[in-house]
Amino acid sequence: MSNTLTLIQSNASNPKVWVVIGVTVAGIVILAETRKRRIKALREEDFGAFLDRFELLPFPPPPPPAAKQSLSGLTFSISDAFDVKDYITGFGSPQWKKTHEAAEKTAVVVTTLLKNGATCVGKTIMDELGFGVIGENKHYGTPINPLMPSNVPGGCSSGSAVSVAAELVDFSLGIDTTGGVRIPAAFCGILGFRPSQGTVSSVGVLPNSQSLETVGWFASDPSVLCQVGHALLNLSAVAHRRQRSLIFVDDLFELSDIPKQKSVHVVRKAIENLSGYQTPKHVNVGQYVASNVPSLAEFCEQSGKSQNSASTLKALSSVMLAIQRHEFKTNHEEWSQTCKSFLGPRFSNDVVTALKSRNESIKSLYRVKNEMRATIQSLLKEDGILVIPTVADPPPKLNTKNKNSLNEFLDRTYALSSIASMSGCCQVTIPLGQHGDRPISVSFLTYYGGDKFLLDTILDVYASLQDQAKLASNLAPVSDTNGNMEASEVMKEKGNAAYKGRQWNKAVNFYTEAIKLNGANATYFCNRAAAFLELGCFQQAEQDCTEAMLIDKKNVKAYLRRGTARESLVRYKEAAADFRHALVLEPQNKTAKVAEKRLRKLMS
Repeated sequence: MSNTLTLIQSNASNPKVWVVIGVTVAGIVILAETRKRRIKALREEDFGAFLDRFELLPFPPPPPPAAKQSLSGLTFSISDAFDVKDYITGFGSPQWKKTHEAAEKTAVVVTTLLKNGATCVGKTIMDELGFGVIGENKHYGTPINPLMPSNVPGGCSSGSAVSVAAELVDFSLGIDTTGGVRIPAAFCGILGFRPSQGTVSSVGVLPNSQSLETVGWFASDPSVLCQVGHALLNLSAVAHRRQRSLIFVDDLFELSDIPKQKSVHVVRKAIENLSGYQTPKHVNVGQYVASNVPSLAEFCEQSGKSQNSASTLKALSSVMLAIQRHEFKTNHEEWSQTCKSFLGPRFSNDVVTALKSRNESIKSLYRVKNEMRATIQSLLKEDGILVIPTVADPPPKLNTKNKNSLNEFLDRTYALSSIASMSGCCQVTIPLGQHGDRPISVSFLTYYGGDKFLLDTILDVYASLQDQAKLASNLAPVSDTNGNMEASEVMKEKGNAAYKGRQWNKAVNFYTEAIKLNGANATYFCNRAAAFLELGCFQQAEQDCTEAMLIDKKNVKAYLRRGTARESLVRYKEAAADFRHALVLEPQNKTAKVAEKRLRKLMS
């Protein structure tokens, strides 16, 4: 370098030298720009999803009369946590790749897919070391979300989700610890399946947190999603028809700002004309968990004194993240201590936090996890399916710097993902079109080991869901003349007007629509009960009042109307108990006093 400078200085007055220097610099700039454009073109061609391109051919098909390979002709990609023989598994980190040897064997799940006739076409980018749900990677670049290119694709299995959403492959594999398959599926508008924890082999898959994570998969076509599930879970092809009971989790839908007519209402309408579906139920899962997972109480106190649904779910997600940090430290402490400085800033913080974690409350953490599985199992039994929003927010913008808004996003996201991660249950992300430019999705979640039941449900209901989603996207938002009221409130007001006009059937229909849009409002059930009483439908009125009480235990009108219904059904003792309860809540209530006195005379 010094010789070159000396040469330039000695010939500084020679114009030819400066021409040569100019041409050289221009050449370097052109080469750099050409390289940059080539890289950009390659990224745009595969949406920046792939890390390594290769081809693993399927195993030869078995000779007849053996059945045809179930995945024959399909292509798939795998995230950078899966071993492939003679390739280094990079775990989303160039430093990990530098400090590890090539794999000696291919991961069991990849081999299983090859045996079933599929072709693997490459490895995809993932969040470093399997941490995070955003999908950004400082070292390899962030895969481009085909639906929202200016927003993140979601992680940790970002590249795998993008490769499916961009139609580069038929399906893909990822890992899901705290939402690593479910969240990118929601952000990219595709199907994503998290199986029951431990049911798919993890041999040859780098672990982040083994008691939380599971291998998951993405697809755009529900039949492909199910075929992959059958191959990986070794399921029977025979479909068993049985009743399904959908349970809408009202407190979680309150976290989402997607209109309920594009989520809850779509699911309700989709199952109306399908056989085998019971009348949908509703639950406040935060309250249910708080009542049935006693070991969570100590963590709720740490998260805040108020025992509402939000604080319960925040406590649950904090336990989930504490388990993740503890297990990551156990798995990778030695490597992390020496290499943490080479990680991206966000993931370096995750690793440092994991390394600082202490083991004092580990038993309490796992106790919460065990109780959570039993609680969800008890709620769902063998026919229940929870319906929840997969995510509460749209995908954040790329390179979001606002830490407060990002932390709030993560709090809501982890609250939703912690239910399956902490219970080990299976969950599927289902796209339901778009709201403006953002994707909509809901998740179906069922009991541990109910993977086939859930996959069969998706096949059964998917087409109807998409039809209803299209109809909902064409509907104008329901609002009053001021445009301020939520759709369900408008339906309630219409019901009230019909009731005052003594149009009882019309009132029932309007209240029913209000309940479909928001099943967490006791007033809607209570008002419909009043209309049912006028029609002489006493059993329906009783059921509605009971639903209202489950939502609001202090709803005096619900006790009065249920008492009236039970009295009409000649169940005087139960009716009297309802009127007495109303008097406890409102000691001066004249209707309750008169009714209770009347029933005492009847019973004597």
